[in-house]
Order: sequence, then C-alpha cells, then structure tokens
Amino acid sequence: MKTAWLAAACAAALLAASPSAFAADAATTAPETAARDLSKAPRMGPWGFDMAGRDTASSPGKSLFAYANGAYMEKLTIPADRSTYGAFNVLDELSKDRMRAVIEKAAAGGTAGGVEAKVGALYRSFMDEAKVEALGARPLEADLARIRGARTRAEVARLMGATAGGFGQSFFNPQVYDDAKDPLKYAVYLSQGGLTLPDRDYYLDAKFEPQRKAYEAYVAKLLGLAGWPNPEASAKAIVAMETEVAKISWTRAERRDDDKTYNPVETAKLAAFAPGFDWSAFLDGAGLAKATRVIAAENTAFPKIAAIYGATDVETLKAWLAFTTVDQAASYLSKDFDQARFDFRAKTLSGTPAQQPRWKRGVNLVDANLGEAVGKLYVDAYFPADSKARMEALVGDLKTAMGARIQKLDWMGPETKRKALEKLGKFTVKIGYPDKWRDYSGLQIVDGDLYGNVERAAAFDWNFRTARLNQPVDRAEWEMTPATINAYYSSTKNEIVFPAAILQPPFFDPEGDPAVNYGGIGGVIGHEITHGFDDQGRKSDGDGRLSEWWTKDDEAKFAVQAERLGKQYSATEVLPGAKINGELTMGENIADLGGLLLALDAYRLSLKGKPAPVIDGLTGDQRVFLGWAQVWRGKYRDDFMKQILVSDPHAPPVARVDLPVRNIDAFYEAFGVKPGDPMYVPPEQRVRIW
Repeated sequence: MKTAWLAAACAAALLAASPSAFAADAATTAPETAARDLSKAPRMGPWGFDMAGRDTASSPGKSLFAYANGAYMEKLTIPADRSTYGAFNVLDELSKDRMRAVIEKAAAGGTAGGVEAKVGALYRSFMDEAKVEALGARPLEADLARIRGARTRAEVARLMGATAGGFGQSFFNPQVYDDAKDPLKYAVYLSQGGLTLPDRDYYLDAKFEPQRKAYEAYVAKLLGLAGWPNPEASAKAIVAMETEVAKISWTRAERRDDDKTYNPVETAKLAAFAPGFDWSAFLDGAGLAKATRVIAAENTAFPKIAAIYGATDVETLKAWLAFTTVDQAASYLSKDFDQARFDFRAKTLSGTPAQQPRWKRGVNLVDANLGEAVGKLYVDAYFPADSKARMEALVGDLKTAMGARIQKLDWMGPETKRKALEKLGKFTVKIGYPDKWRDYSGLQIVDGDLYGNVERAAAFDWNFRTARLNQPVDRAEWEMTPATINAYYSSTKNEIVFPAAILQPPFFDPEGDPAVNYGGIGGVIGHEITHGFDDQGRKSDGDGRLSEWWTKDDEAKFAVQAERLGKQYSATEVLPGAKINGELTMGENIADLGGLLLALDAYRLSLKGKPAPVIDGLTGDQRVFLGWAQVWRGKYRDDFMKQILVSDPHAPPVARVDLPVRNIDAFYEAFGVKPGDPMYVPPEQRVRIW
C-alpha cells in the first residue's frame, strides 16, 4: 500500500522506518503483555547509562562505539523476526505493546461507536485469520478483473493512476505536498516509478544476482497464486522491463538534490515532455484531472520511462500491474500469499528468518491507517504532561547553542549568517502529538472485510490529500504518528517534530543524568535542527521556501567541507567489499555531526559556569558522548545491511557514532585520543561545518 511520501525529501527523519526493523518480540504473548508494567520505559542503568554494556578492554581511541557498547553487542542476538535489533527496537517493543493494549481494548467491543470502534474493527478484521484463510484469493477478483479488462495502454495508465489510492504501483508516483517554492500552497509532485525491488542497484549490480533470480521466481509465484495466465513467461518479461527502467532511473543520491528535483511542468505539456504514456488518463485515474501543473522530480528520466512504457506490450503492462497489486495485497490475503511475500521480501531481501506473530502485524496495520486515532489513545494513556514542557526547554537550549555556533563560524560571511539566524528564529517545534487530531469520520471500516478495509483506508487517505489541492497548507499537520520512535525536520514548514514515543530512555530519562540526556535526546534535537542547515535543508529559507539565500562564496566553502565529510564515509567499509555511500548519506551525516556538537554545547551552557559532576569516574563531556553512542547500539543482518547501503540515506550504527566524533575536538580532549590511535584525525583534516 502507499505510504506518505515527503515530496523529494522535503522531510528528513532521524532514521528510516522498516517493518522488519521495528517488529516487537515474537516471544511476547497476550497474557505477558497484559501483565507487564507499560507505564514506564526500562531505564539504562541507575543514572541513564548502561555501564555494564561497555567494553573496557577497548578504548574510545580504537572505537567509541565498541567502548560504549562492546559488552552489550557481544551478548546481543537479533530475534528471529527481525532484520536488526538494538536500542531503538527495545523502545519500539514498548510502544507496540502500549498500542496493542489500547487497540485490543477497543477491539474488545468496549466502545459503542466513533473512531475507537474503527480502530477495533480494523484490528479484528486482521486478527480473524480463519476468515482471511477461507476467502483465499477471492478479495483480489474485482481488482484483477479491472486489469484483465484493459485493452489499451491508455486504459492501463488510468488504472496505474488509481493505484495512488489502492493496491498496485505505477510507472510514475504522484503525491500532493507543500510546494517547495511556494510552501503555503499544495502542489502535485511526480516521481519516477516502475521498480519493485528496494533500489535500482538490485537490477544492475552483479552482487544482487541471487536476489534478482529469487525475484523472478517470486513474481511468477504470486501471479500463479492469483490465477494469472502464463505466470513464468510474464515474470520473465516483467523483470526484463523493470531492468530497462532501472538503467535510466536516477540514483538515490541524485534524487536527494532539492534543486534538481524541482521541475514544474504544465499538465497540458506532459504529453510532449514525456510521450508514450497517456498522462491525461493517468491523472484522471489518480483523481488529479483538475491539476494544471505538476512538479516532475527526476525530469530527465521521465521521457525515457514513458518511452519504455510505450514500447512494452499491453499484456506485459497488465501482468506487471496485476503482480504489484497482489504483492501489496498479499499480507491481507490467505497464508499462501502472505508466506510467499514474507519469504521473498523479509527472508530473501533482509535475511529475517521468522514471520512476526499476527498481533504485531495487526498493530502495525492499525497504526499505518488510523495512526492519529491510535495515537490519541496512546497519548492519553502513556504520555506524561511534563515531558512536553521539559522537551521544550531542551529544544530552547539546543537552538541557543546553534545560534552561538552560527555567529562564531569563521567560514561564513555576515550576510549569510544574518539569514541563517533568521531561519533559526523561525523554526517551529512540535512535541508529543498534534494540536488537532485527524478526522476519520469519512472512513468506512467493516468487520470481517480486511482487504476492503485496507483498500478503503488507502482511498480515504489519498482522497484527503487530493481534496486539498486548492487549499492553503495545513501547517498543523504531522507526518508521523505519536507512537513512532523517530523524529523529523520538514524543510517546507521549517519545523522540527518529536513524537511522544521517542521521549523515553535511552533518548530521555527524566530521572537520569543530564549529560546522558543531552547526548541522547539532545543529540536527536540537534540532529533535526542541523537538518535545516544540511546540504539540502540549507537551501530553504526561514519561510520554508526553496531559494538562493547564500552568497556564492559561502556556498563554495560549505561544499568543500561537505565533500570532505562524504569522503570519510565513502572510505568506510562495513561489510567485506561494501562501503557506505557518502553522497546518499550526506544529509544525515551532516546532521549527526552537527547534532552532537550542539548537544555538547547545550550541556555546557546548562551548567551555567559550574563544573560538571563526575559520575562513576566519567566527566560530563564523556557522558554526553556515551549518551549518543548508547542510542545507536544495535546489530543488522548482513542481507539487510546490504539493502540499506544502497537504499537508506542513514549510515549504519557504528558509523553514526565513530565517524562524527572523529571531527570533534572535544572528543579528543575528553578521552585523551592521541596520534596513532585508530580514531585519530589530525586537526587540519577534521571537518568543520556547523
């Protein structure tokens, strides 16, 4: 199904969410969950840091990550239903258990009506496995009949447009989002589509040949289960077609560029701009017939993708649309479909050996489709009022620290500094939950109709987005639900957003050491603030408008430092022969470096001139660094690591700890890191950005 797409990276999150990454523990049963105390997150030691998790045989000069987390990592085993596991996931377990508690209460029938009834009915429809099994492939029949009935490429294009509010994919992906150059208005964005593997590299790189072969078999299997004719031949044609699309698709690093992906095109000119694809039929199918203008993201790829579409026989296009429909619907169908999807998408692509228990997938489904309804129940039950006030104070400290850093920059001229400080002053901060909750009254949820419920929820969300095309931007809207363990910066709204669920250990412990809190949640706050000034966020001004507000000289100096940082990451090997893509991860790497610097500055400011206490032999600065390192402790399965290296704009956990600190002078001073230590970088080679 479709998820909210943030218009060519208009929002930058702390980490990328993954269903397998954020699964809850397969061993948890309903009675165990009910018996657990869900009121508080587990603490990380008596003062907020897990001293027993350190590897004292190592040293920060070898690896801060290993020193802070080595003993914990030695004992850590990734549960069978996960592709990765660590500090984030432990907290996410609590979030999922809490959501389960409020969802199952609603599902038990304690609510006569309203949104809680919808929450309960959607969950019940997913949990009624016997009903789902009895239906088999029948829920697909109407959708597949429409695809079978298409006779022309225009009719297929219309059906592809309709996938924006339902199952299936398209050669072009539409979204309605804030206009990057006029952020008080909504615009229609179009991005390249046509691929169903995690990234174009899966089609083109020799190391993914086993996955490609498995993919072709998976396509044939799903088409066969759905009763589509000639599934093996169709699968071969589909993979060949997608490979051609992959060859001319932009890389993920290219797609990060906010300037290059802002390309307005009048809808009347789309046919001439990218011939071979029926744009009128497509936009009509997507409910966007009234749009007079679109923003084409990967514009140079559009004519080539349209040409591939125009040169592909209609039967292959129909088979592809049928496959993508079944692929996205498989989790809501009988076990043969569901298991086939898991075996390929989780086991083959991510190395995850075991399926999540059904209740966890049910919680994820409800959160994805009724997220603010569940979020309100979550907040009412589990979010302390004082957490919001304390978070506001922390954000104020971090903003003060950023302002001081901007003023002291020796590479930035006075005019750009003035505008940077103006942008910082206009930052909006959202904490915990929305001031205005989403209205789900128009969404029909029917007991016992899982497939229909999911399809109607997708249509409801898409209609909500298309209906506001000529309306002013809703600046109160959130892009994450309150129970999400994450945070983000939106460039078009110039805002930083922190959902309720992240405001707990290991990020924030109200009873813990302030230094560890500054390293944890303070580093997260600083990370999101810095996104407003990373290589892409810096291009938008204080009003969220994509514009030229830097001097050319300052832009050039920034670019030199950013390139140096990128080379540090690109030189880092995380698996044999597999290195980080410094261009793809650039924005997150800048945000990590800036975030940790701001956290350290803010902690020092909080002392108000008094000496920092020493706890268990650790200084205040040391504890800030350890607080940051503790947040990122975790392991990835190798197949999942290979996937994120080509598809995720975030570096792997070890790099998010060890690479930023190598550029921070205070790290050397705090831990006595000297020339000859593996972590040592000479002062003149350290990257100085924010």
